Amino acid sequence: MITIDFETFYDRDFSLSKLTTEEYVRDPRFEVIGVAVKVNSEPTVWFSGEFQETAEWLAQYDWGNHFVLAHNAMFDSAILTWVFGQRPKAWLDTLSMARALFGTSVSVSLKNLVQHFGLGTKGLEVNDALGLHRLDFPVSQLEQYGEYCKNDVELTYALYHELNRGFPIKEKRLIDITLRMFSDPLLELNTEELEKHLIGVRERKEKLFADAKITKEVLNSSAKFAELLTINGVTPPMKVSPATGNLTYAFAKSDDEFMELLDHKNEVIQALVSARVGAKSTLEETRTERFISISRRGHIRGALRRLPIPLKYYAAHTGRWGGSDKINLQNLPSRGELGGKLKRCIVAPRGHVIIDCDSAQIEARILAWLTGSHSLVKKFADKEDVYKFMASMIYSKHPEDITPSERFIGKTTVLGAGYGMGGVKFQRQLKTMGTDLDLDTCQFIIKMYRQTNPMISTWWNHLNNVLDAMIKGKEYIVDSQDVVVLNPLTGIELPNGLSLNYPELTRHSSGEFTYKTRMGINKIYGGKVAENLCQAVARCVIGEQMIEIEKRYRVVLTVHDAIACVVPDEEAHEARAYVEECMRTPPAWAQGLPLNCESGMARNYGDC
Repeated sequence: MITIDFETFYDRDFSLSKLTTEEYVRDPRFEVIGVAVKVNSEPTVWFSGEFQETAEWLAQYDWGNHFVLAHNAMFDSAILTWVFGQRPKAWLDTLSMARALFGTSVSVSLKNLVQHFGLGTKGLEVNDALGLHRLDFPVSQLEQYGEYCKNDVELTYALYHELNRGFPIKEKRLIDITLRMFSDPLLELNTEELEKHLIGVRERKEKLFADAKITKEVLNSSAKFAELLTINGVTPPMKVSPATGNLTYAFAKSDDEFMELLDHKNEVIQALVSARVGAKSTLEETRTERFISISRRGHIRGALRRLPIPLKYYAAHTGRWGGSDKINLQNLPSRGELGGKLKRCIVAPRGHVIIDCDSAQIEARILAWLTGSHSLVKKFADKEDVYKFMASMIYSKHPEDITPSERFIGKTTVLGAGYGMGGVKFQRQLKTMGTDLDLDTCQFIIKMYRQTNPMISTWWNHLNNVLDAMIKGKEYIVDSQDVVVLNPLTGIELPNGLSLNYPELTRHSSGEFTYKTRMGINKIYGGKVAENLCQAVARCVIGEQMIEIEKRYRVVLTVHDAIACVVPDEEAHEARAYVEECMRTPPAWAQGLPLNCESGMARNYGDC
């Protein structure tokens, strides 16, 4: 194992706080000041020299046969691979490992983690390097900087051994797969099509602004702006005014629900909200501009237009991946007039195709399986249309007589009502999808779902007891399959060997449960725990499937419950069959879980 840390030039305008990792490393201003390397447990060594000298010094190490460790390896892997052309056997990352273990409760900076474990102290010399190129450093200061870098390497090495105690091997494999999506990417960008798309987006935006009658008067009037949102099918978000204590419109940049509308599926809403907050571009325009910039920023060792995929391993409480580096590939639009065009600008390298395989209804299947809802599990296993079945219960009709619109209601119910959703929220959800039902009907539908799936609705109450047992430090059965286990010391242990935790879990006199995150105090209840568990178990399933697929083909992206890989043309059909087999086969710990999937194959990501 080699532990590595690069020190690089930065100033007030050129730093990772101002730029993405990709922008920073591929910028003409980028410069390596020095690098520290530790081979296994040997003493750390430091080197500082001109680019060619550094490249030659690094070339002495047999990277291809070593695991390489760093803290925030996304940064160091980009430098080692893009700048110096060295590809290690696999990457290890203490930042990613720490996020899986402590992500919601403590900062996972190197400084905080080594302090947490009592491993030593991170130096401050980096603060004195602001604005200094390598040749600007006095000899004594450069030596001190080298000692600072060596100390970081020693701390990272020690931290790894603390975090590695019991850390699942498969999860380390997933960390490596995730990092190589960024540092050694295969997907490319079609610059010409991106530029055409940008012209179309801008023309579309101008038309949207005109059609929506966006004027300064409307933008400055909360009442008129709220009326405009309502006309376009969105209920204006509200909040309690701290000044008056009365309800008022939540139309500020600091209002999360309002800012989420920037990512609304309706482009009119995107345009309205972006204009209100003073944004010059819609989300689609900004993304397209960023993709064009990436495609123009140079090459990665001769591979033109490669798209580094920046995914954050264990970004969510449930272990799911998240977007990073200002490119959230987790929510690229695929519907609407412009939907999918940006995705079609992401292409496979010459002689290859992209296979994108999506696990079908995985959360609903896991929910049925975990709760022991055997009849529903059997319907999934027998490939019955569970959406039609649910609709038949709602409308008292034979499944074969269900209309497409009725099936849509059944689908929305199956996918949305499994975590304790009430009638009001269900009504609001349907409205965002363009379906307007009265509250009585929505409450009836929720009632029918619970009556049809009694094991699921009973589980929500059971999970409240699990929360109570967590507080009391007692063991408690969590699910009917015994797949997740409540450990009084570590939390709810998941099949991947990691845990789902609710730090500082508290039950209040009202009966309400809360827990602490880095963002503040969150409410938690049985239905929400059910959602967390289903998403966490789904993530465990997807992780194992990703590892199986990676044994034969490079995994280049994962979005929610889908996995994309790149395969040679001549193996395309064989590869597609293999990927589908992987995603229909449950892990050894999930026998009886009825999995299914849908796949697409094309030269570009949007047509998969």
